[in-house]
Amino acid sequence: MLVVHFHQLAFDSLTQMPRKSTTPRKLPQQDRSKITVDAILTATARILTQEGYDRATTNRIAELAGVSIGSLYQYFPSKEALITSLAEHHVNTMMAIIESKLKDLFNAPIEVVLHELVEACIAAHAVDPMLHKVLNEQVPRINNTNAEAQFTALLRAYLELHRDQIQPQNLDLTVFILERAVEALTHAAVIDRPELLSDGQLQQEITNLLLSYLVEKT
Repeated sequence: MLVVHFHQLAFDSLTQMPRKSTTPRKLPQQDRSKITVDAILTATARILTQEGYDRATTNRIAELAGVSIGSLYQYFPSKEALITSLAEHHVNTMMAIIESKLKDLFNAPIEVVLHELVEACIAAHAVDPMLHKVLNEQVPRINNTNAEAQFTALLRAYLELHRDQIQPQNLDLTVFILERAVEALTHAAVIDRPELLSDGQLQQEITNLLLSYLVEKT
């Protein structure tokens, strides 16, 4: 899956409860509530990228968002729930970019789809690279989002349709390898080596690598 790989780090203790919910307390329904939640998530992202995970306390986030701590807890029962929601929103935004670029390519040749897949992943990682880096390095891993699951199903369906043109026959394994390879390489390029993206050569090399894995040798 093309995911943000969140490492297993211990969360800060916010209450005396042995476990803290990572599920939002309630979802915003009215425009005013949505504005409040957006302000909270924006403040969380800003603190994470500028000050780090340890400084992202609920009190600090509420202060920067301009809301009371009580208002924050109306929507997010814990710091865990808040950052999980932010991470899910970030991943969903990335996956929407990828799917929008690939949705009309179901009948396109494999080499075209792979090239567009690499380009889409680079564009997705460029949405907010600093936030992506912080989430990847400092935040415990979240469960797969619906967007990720939909993308996995889309990629598998494409490979199923073109099964006679590809070398691997275990499609579940093939999807896993493709997703992880593209995620790792595009993440490293956008976050750590953006200068490699200037002339398109890296994109083409990644495409060639994937193509050599997929296509039957003649």
